[in-house]
Amino acid sequence: MTAVTRTIRLGASVLVIPFYSPVVLGKQLATLDVLSRGRLDVGLGLGWSLDEYEAAGASWARRGARADEFLQCLKTVWTEEEPEFHGEFYSVPRARIEPRPVQKPHPPLLIGGYSDGVFRRAATLADGYTGGNIPLHEIAAVVARLRGAAERAGRDPATLAVVCRGAFTLTPHPGGPGRRALTGSIEELREDIRRYAECGVTELFLDPNFQPGPPSPERVLEQMEALAPSRREEA
Repeated sequence: MTAVTRTIRLGASVLVIPFYSPVVLGKQLATLDVLSRGRLDVGLGLGWSLDEYEAAGASWARRGARADEFLQCLKTVWTEEEPEFHGEFYSVPRARIEPRPVQKPHPPLLIGGYSDGVFRRAATLADGYTGGNIPLHEIAAVVARLRGAAERAGRDPATLAVVCRGAFTLTPHPGGPGRRALTGSIEELREDIRRYAECGVTELFLDPNFQPGPPSPERVLEQMEALAPSRREEA
């Protein structure tokens, strides 16, 4: 992807924190940021599956506290010339760790999940929030939780990104009243996207994977081109 694109941003939503070492993941992500010339966004979360934790050999206990420390350690690795970190869960002796990210101070960190701890973490240790396929009628309450956490932390809520995945289905005819948001004609989908933005979503990435079919890459590209704003709309 980095080799054949120039402007599109790259990222994952989300990497499960307890499955990784902050040093190893930091080097991997910094390498992507260098290769993409500073186009990386990083989504991180705690996951939900105990089976996956057991398969990965990760500890389920105190995973929230571990996540807080992980973020602190990761940012130290990215921002200091010779980072050193010593905490309860992670310890990094003073060393030179390369490469370092192109973006300064580091690639944007987005936290996923739905617990109170997630919103506190997003507001205090990260650059914003990333959510799954959150229904349109629920997104305003999610944004309000993030903004409340930011205000309690003394941070300007306007500085935090709110990124949401949107599973969409483009139909040849309007869905009409009672349709699910992001299912319908081009005009209806554009209206839904506008309503997400009005609720405080700063970025909505459209996910075609749940369409009937499944859709081919060629069909998805056609849909993306049809939904893209025209130059007149961008102006």
